[in-house]
Amino acid sequence: MSQGSQGLKARLFRVQPVDQAADFANNPDGLKRSITFMGLLMLSVGSIVGTGIFVILGEAVPIAGPAVVLSFVLAGITCAFSALSYAELASTIPVSGSSYSYTYATMGELVAWVCGWCLMLMYGVSVAAVAVGWSQYITEFLHLIGIDLTGPLMNAPDSGGIINLPAIIVVGLALILLTRGASESTKVNTILVIVKIAILLMFCVIAFTAFNAGNFEPFMPMGIAGVTGAAGLVFFSFIGFDTAATAGAEAKNPKRDLPRAIIAALIVVTLLYVLVVVAAIGAQPWQAFEGTGGEAALSKILADIVPSAWPSIVLSVGAVISIFSVVLAVMYGQTRILFAMSKDGLLPSVFRKVTPKRQIPLMNTIIVAVIIMLLAGFFPLGPLASATSIGTLFVFGLVNVGVIVLRKKRPDLNRGFTVPGFPVVPALGILTCAILFFRMDVETWIVFAVWMVIGFAVYFAYGFRRSKLADAPDTKTPTEAGKSIPK
Repeated sequence: MSQGSQGLKARLFRVQPVDQAADFANNPDGLKRSITFMGLLMLSVGSIVGTGIFVILGEAVPIAGPAVVLSFVLAGITCAFSALSYAELASTIPVSGSSYSYTYATMGELVAWVCGWCLMLMYGVSVAAVAVGWSQYITEFLHLIGIDLTGPLMNAPDSGGIINLPAIIVVGLALILLTRGASESTKVNTILVIVKIAILLMFCVIAFTAFNAGNFEPFMPMGIAGVTGAAGLVFFSFIGFDTAATAGAEAKNPKRDLPRAIIAALIVVTLLYVLVVVAAIGAQPWQAFEGTGGEAALSKILADIVPSAWPSIVLSVGAVISIFSVVLAVMYGQTRILFAMSKDGLLPSVFRKVTPKRQIPLMNTIIVAVIIMLLAGFFPLGPLASATSIGTLFVFGLVNVGVIVLRKKRPDLNRGFTVPGFPVVPALGILTCAILFFRMDVETWIVFAVWMVIGFAVYFAYGFRRSKLADAPDTKTPTEAGKSIPK
């Protein structure tokens, strides 16, 4: 290999020293450490429990029958492998960048950029899609109470509208809260999460009054194939457990609280999902879910049990609150990832500038909100939104690889949490992510490929030359860095 090739390889795979990341965590460029364990837990739960549980049942139950309960458990276990890896890395490298920062410290700059670029797809585009969903739910809720908001300013372009004004409004509301500061945002998010969990529990209480154990027979009419097929579908109802990791630089006690929040969020959500599914199938034969949307299915169950319209109205309120809390939490996560990438020089400095009074990246937050408003208000997201799933699986896979690499390179590091069953658990995380990754359809693959080509163009045009590691005299590849560490 030529000297020039060796130099290019060293630059592409230069790693950010873990000690440097730890130093940043102790002095995070002005970000205020104000988020407690409960705030971190609610941040993750708020990101997970959104449209998924309201819309997924109508699609998943016909695939697996009553055994869809096992599908949710299987999806939760699949996420648990990656959640444990996130917990270890979050307790070791407690910074704002989440998986982007973890891959930078383990596999080098190019891999970190790819991870960060996927996170932009995972967070930014998905929150625009969620905002469009919020628009649909708020329109349906207002219709239930006699207010009709249909028209060219209320629908997405792919539904005959000109501009989706409600979607823009919900992003604007989240922007207002986020500019109040991290502590204030997490307090509001905590209230919203408690309300939406209470509404789902209300559904369970009402549904259990009509529980019929016979609805679970036969339990597995579609066999194992149905269970696994539905698991692949409901897996995406669990996305968001990693959001707490983006708050590493603003957590009061990150080494202790981050891993606890990530794992606890996944446990809470899995139990809640299973409870809702058991209640729903117990109250209605699984065949009746065929051809219904998720929210329609839950509303129909309540309407059959309670003739009054108020349970359906309350459920619609729950959907509106759920989706808004997702917009709030995911927008927060996106701004902190961009903050970390800007800190490393891979994005312009405007994304890392912090206001002295509220100690938040204000311009970063405004730019993110404006871009999401444009996406949600004027564009049919379609294939681009579906590509968020493939980007998420790619990121999860990298995090599992990162745990294995960092254990080998830096066994001496102080870890607040360690993955049990190492290396089997992260290996299973890689395997399960790969299985779902390669089951994506061709259209999603094409969109993902186009997104990555754009990402590489941006990196080589800007980040490659402006990286803060570019002038480091001892730039090393991950392998070379590992060899220099005393055992």
